[in-house]
Amino acid sequence: MATRKELANAIRALAMDAVQKANSGHPGAPMGMADIAEVLWNHHLRHNPANPKWADRDRFVLSNGHGSMLIYSLLHLTGYDLPMDEIKTFRQLHSKCAGHPEYGYAPGVETTTGPLGQGIANAVGFAMAEKLLAEQFNKPGHDIVNHRTWVFLGDGCMMEGVSHEACALAGTWGLGKLTAFWDDNGISIDGHIEGWYTDDTAKRFEAYGWHVVPNVDGHDPVAIEAAIEEAKKVTDKPTLICTKTIIGWGSPNKSGSHDCHGSALGDAEVAATRANIGWNHDPFVIPQDIYDGWNARTKGQGSETLWNNKFAEYAAAYPAEAAEFKRRMAGELPANWKEATAALIQATNEKAEGVATRKASQNAINALAGLLPEFVGGSADLTGSNLTNWTGAHHVHGKKPGNYISYGVREFGMAAIMNGMALHGGILPFGGTFHMFSDYMKNGMRMSALMHQRVVYVLTHDSIGQGEDGPTHQPVENTSGLRYIPRMDVWRPADSVETAIAWVAAVERSEGPTSLVLSRQNVPGIKHDDAQLALIRKGGYVFSDVAGKADVILIANGSELDLAIKAAAVLTEEGKKVRVVSMPSTNVFDRQDQAYKDSVLTPGVKRVAVEAAHPDFWRKYVGLEGAVVGIDTFGESAPGGALFKHFGFTVDNVVNAAKSVM
Repeated sequence: MATRKELANAIRALAMDAVQKANSGHPGAPMGMADIAEVLWNHHLRHNPANPKWADRDRFVLSNGHGSMLIYSLLHLTGYDLPMDEIKTFRQLHSKCAGHPEYGYAPGVETTTGPLGQGIANAVGFAMAEKLLAEQFNKPGHDIVNHRTWVFLGDGCMMEGVSHEACALAGTWGLGKLTAFWDDNGISIDGHIEGWYTDDTAKRFEAYGWHVVPNVDGHDPVAIEAAIEEAKKVTDKPTLICTKTIIGWGSPNKSGSHDCHGSALGDAEVAATRANIGWNHDPFVIPQDIYDGWNARTKGQGSETLWNNKFAEYAAAYPAEAAEFKRRMAGELPANWKEATAALIQATNEKAEGVATRKASQNAINALAGLLPEFVGGSADLTGSNLTNWTGAHHVHGKKPGNYISYGVREFGMAAIMNGMALHGGILPFGGTFHMFSDYMKNGMRMSALMHQRVVYVLTHDSIGQGEDGPTHQPVENTSGLRYIPRMDVWRPADSVETAIAWVAAVERSEGPTSLVLSRQNVPGIKHDDAQLALIRKGGYVFSDVAGKADVILIANGSELDLAIKAAAVLTEEGKKVRVVSMPSTNVFDRQDQAYKDSVLTPGVKRVAVEAAHPDFWRKYVGLEGAVVGIDTFGESAPGGALFKHFGFTVDNVVNAAKSVM
């Protein structure tokens, strides 16, 4: 029977062998945290390798994702569908063992980590989702949602600001089933960290409201076991276990230094390490007694079977709640979704209310919230401006759960936490801030897209129309920047109807996130015909047309659609044939077939784009021979109407731009 140290050494061997074969990677962290991983995965983590999507499994997050061979080794050894051939192709094209853990590649990877700090923030989202779902679904004697979230993180995660944002909220929310292991090894890529990281981390987390277990020997299984048991006893606070480790443990010449952090040990040092730790096996060879000591399939299937039996009892007693739980965890929409949203769009169209699109968004949220109990909304301290709350929303207040979160001024933390909630399942998160501050959370938004997660970003005050707050708060380049994120759908609707349709599209979109870019100022109400209502979903459509071939096509969105409509009227009076195209989502429009796109933007017809944003993006639609009415400088502090006039967003200027290309 293999000893605990031998089981841990299997991780060390796989890590150094895979990194050596790839000649790329980070062996130090897996070698340093192997003993902690052995205790957690063999004795505490509830999981089933045969079913990585079991609803009530514990979630494990490797926030220090550069140490990816740690999780790949664990998944392979415990019996997940990750064969040794995949380990051997670590960091190679199309390998399930990517350089950093990527969601959707290797089974058992709960989230993509690598951008440091975001893994621990995702874990806060996982733990918050567990708490909210437990509050909604558990009944006396029926705890169908009852699992823990475990995190490994390193010094780099601790340094990143997003960890401060998310961990402060975790303490406020009292996430007692969240346990983080800090790999306190004192090393980063630049070397020993005492010259740039001198925080008292334990006191910092105590100040956040965490329970802290300090000074745990990360190479002593007994000490690690005791720390975990202590963490489990604290139910009203998350726990940070501060584990002192030696990076690259076992390497006789490189352990304890940055030399083993981000590069292969080298053939000679790998051989020396083998001898030093007593691992007398060839590369990628794992003895059967080691596999037997790690295999979690029987235990995991037993845990899931017990839960399945509990859920069957729950379903017998609470059939409606059980069906709802299954629907939400599967990410399915309610049975009456199509009918209800069609009625919402029709009612919005009939009313044709002239309001700011942020207000139109709130109207849509109010209508959708009754259909979607999975909604968990929020804002980064701008609820009254973003209008992300709704009638009947229940605020999360401290440790009291709800379905609306005031994240405070923590945009990045909000994005990363929402990613965690979306990944957990059963929750459809959306969060708001000023569009300008999307820059604070851009990498979290990018991670939503990279991981195919349904997260909705409500970004209000979308242009110089923001007004008096001035250029620090007025987006110019931001909308284009979001459009360039692969798999991110950006909608900038022009009226209440387009806004409602954008919301419906965002909810229906299961393969990625959506950014709703919304105005502060009112826009005119527009009543659309049935044909237009269908075509809005295509991202761009002919708003108004002419008989025969047009002389010019005006393309606009958001509040500038009204300018295009009025400019077209002037040009028509002058005998010009003008088509107006509304393009609320260029991303969606670009996915349409070529025949449809050509029917909207007829080849050979000169084009003018109008958007209160950077003009360069629109060259892909108007070409070098077309024109763009945009803004390529910073704004000013003044009322929004005065700024639109000052920067040339006038009917006359659009008319002149059209004439310049005809």
